[in-house]
Amino acid sequence: MAAEVVAMIDQSAALRFLDLPRLAVVGASDDPRKFGNTIYRELRKRGRDAVAVNPNVSSIDGEPCYPDLGSLPEPVDGVVVMVGRDHSAEVVQSCADHGIKKVWLFKGLGGPGAVSDEALAICRDNGIGVVAGACPLMFLEPVGSVHRVHRALRRLNRSLVGSSQEVPA
Repeated sequence: MAAEVVAMIDQSAALRFLDLPRLAVVGASDDPRKFGNTIYRELRKRGRDAVAVNPNVSSIDGEPCYPDLGSLPEPVDGVVVMVGRDHSAEVVQSCADHGIKKVWLFKGLGGPGAVSDEALAICRDNGIGVVAGACPLMFLEPVGSVHRVHRALRRLNRSLVGSSQEVPA
């Protein structure tokens, strides 16, 4: 079993990532109980150009869902990886193969998320900028109360760095 990766989150990098023009959400789900659905829907709800990627789903909210990054009809600027750490390296390698240079490896409060040593190594070896170990909803304005608390907890344990003026607590 791989060692637990403790990631330091730079909120400036997180904000820059969320400002990318077009994002793919790998692991998007049509099941509203899954967080892959929540992230995809919230990005779109807040005006982001987000596309869903999941080989097991054909559409989400009437929008097409693509089986893999190679099937996207237009390029994306970044990928939010919502799959488990056992599959995240494969997704990051696909990003590298398709020239995608920005990746967000999701991690919520409860589980290991998409962060793995192997995925991080692929990012490093391929010059991919990575936000590792956070939930995008901690930074996607307006930030809801649960995610404001999550962000505050990360500040307390010093796993979130950057200007607190950029992202209010």
